[in-house]
Order: sequence, then structure tokens, then C-alpha cells
Amino acid sequence: MSHGKTREEKNCLNCGHTVEERFCPHCGQENTEPRQPFYFLFTHFIEDFTHYDGQFWKTIKYLLFYPGKLTKEYLSGKRQLYVAPVKLYIFISFLTFFIPTLFPQSENPDEENAEKHSVQKEKENKKIQAAQISDSIKNQIIRESGADSTIVKSISKLDKIEEVLSKKEIIDTDRDQFAILGATNMKQYDSMSVKGGKNYNTLRPFAKKIFHLQDRGLKRKEIVGRFVDTFIHTFPKALFVYLPIFAFFLWLFHSKKKWWYFDHGIFTLHYFSFILLSSLIFILFGHLVKMIPDYKIFQTIFRLFYVVLFFYTSAYFFIAHHRVYESSKRKSILKGSILFIINCIGLLFMLMILSYISFIMMH
Repeated sequence: MSHGKTREEKNCLNCGHTVEERFCPHCGQENTEPRQPFYFLFTHFIEDFTHYDGQFWKTIKYLLFYPGKLTKEYLSGKRQLYVAPVKLYIFISFLTFFIPTLFPQSENPDEENAEKHSVQKEKENKKIQAAQISDSIKNQIIRESGADSTIVKSISKLDKIEEVLSKKEIIDTDRDQFAILGATNMKQYDSMSVKGGKNYNTLRPFAKKIFHLQDRGLKRKEIVGRFVDTFIHTFPKALFVYLPIFAFFLWLFHSKKKWWYFDHGIFTLHYFSFILLSSLIFILFGHLVKMIPDYKIFQTIFRLFYVVLFFYTSAYFFIAHHRVYESSKRKSILKGSILFIINCIGLLFMLMILSYISFIMMH
């Protein structure tokens, strides 16, 4: 597939060697005009993944439906037929975290409206209860406004009415704020921590961040939304850092003479590329389910698809591990199970660290 108009000159702009055909025989650069239309930036990017006899689609087919084969092909030296592992991982990672942002953020407007209606109704009920309390106090004032009652006493009763009403308003506003160990601001938290235990010291960074955001006027939903956004933007970087760690686990459980750390890195890149791609498929089908009519037959089909995809994703690692490392089934299952558990624990630990970092970085 052409990337642009071929130059009439026969000298390579990259290395200076003579170019008889379209590509330089010395460095491999395409001998095209250096200036191209603006849309060339996008078409060139797409063509890099789809030209050369369907290089990209062949890579995706092997990645999805032939566990471990793509890694074996790459390690055996067949590398021009497929997309490079790092390039493949970065591209799939980009799609996985970019495509979901194209869908509407509000998943169910009816539920949001119902929630707002419920909150509004609860506020109205509280106002009615406050009015009833006010009426009861007024009646009490009337009964006491005889010879033994004074105006000052009546005014104190009226002050109690306003106090009750103000407390009801405070309850309403507290629905939109976080309370940590009973404290709603940092001053209360510090005073309570004097008599408290280790829990106050442990939760102090979280309390300081939350109360700081609430002092700026942010409500509970806004704080949660900012945390989720920070977490999503940080997750791809954290996952990329985790890749060499998982490759190290593979290196520990296999022969150091037969398998190099590089080999485990290739297996890890392909495996996590599949995990990201299957996650994207889950997300896309989730949005697709919301768009189709709510018929039982469709719901049954999609639920069955989810179950099959879940079990296939879980079994993918064991199949790929057995094919790549060519060990016996028993050893492969044993090592695969241990590595699978270690990977789950490692990912969970990474998510805990990422959640903490995302919370602290939130602003």
C-alpha cells in the first residue's frame, strides 16, 4: 500500500544511497516526497498496521485465537510477518483506554433522575417533619403563655424552633460530604485524633485530601469522579511498569539456560496485549447490550457470550504457557497455576498502590 507520491530523484533522503525502486536497499526507507497533505498523518498511521499483506490482522488473529503461537513465531525469528510486540501492546493499550471515552458517561439517565427525585422527596419529608416539630412547640408555647409564662420564655421556645430547622438543613448538606471516623473537617479530625488510636494516623493523608477538596466546595460525587479520572489516566502507565515484573516471575520459574529474560518479556507483552484486547471487547459488548431492545433472547445470548469470554480469558494463559514453554501438561499446569495466582496477587497489589497514588495526586 502506497504511503505517498514517489520522488523522481533516486537518492535516499535518509542515508544518501541510490534507490532504484520504491524502498532504499540500504536503510529500507520509502523514497516518497517529504511534504504530504495533512490527512497523510492519519492514513500513514493506519497503513502501518494494515499493509504488508495484512500484517496487523494476521497478528490480531493469532493473538486472539491461537494462544502462544504469536510468541513462538516471534522467538523463532519470523518477525516481519507480524506487528512488533511493543508496538502491538502500545497500540492495543491506546485503543482500550481511548475508545470507552467516546461513549456517553451517563450510563442510565432514568436511574439518575430517580435518585434525584428520591433525594428531593426526602428533603420535602424532612421539611414536613420540621414543620410538625415547630407546630408542636408553638402549641406548647400557647399552653404556657398563661399567668406563669413570660415573653422571654416564649422567645426561647421560638429559638428552639429555628435551631431544629437549622439542624435539618445541616443533615441535608451532609449528604453531599464525606465523614471520616465521625469528623466532617480537619479541625474535628485533629481534635478527635488526640483521643483516638492508630486509625486516625493511618487515615490522616486521606482525611487531609478529602477535607481539603470539600473546603474548596467539591461534593461527594465530584470527588469520586475526580478520583476515577485520575485512576484511569494513571492505570496504563502502572500496567506498563508491571510488565517487566511479571516477566521476572516467569524467569524465576523456568530454565535460565534455555529461556532468556528477553523471551519472557515477549510472552508477557503478547499475554497482556490479549488481556487488554479482551477487556476492550467486554466494554464494547457492554455498550452494545444497552443499545439493543431488552428482549430475553438477546440478554441470554450476551450473558452466554460473557461467560464464554471470561472462561476463555482465564484459560488463555495456561494454553499459551504450555505451547510456548513446551513442558509436560502436569508441570505446565502446576507452574501455570502458581504463576497465575502470583500474577493475580501482583495485579491486586499494583491496584492498591495505584489507588493510593491516584488519590494523593487527585486535585
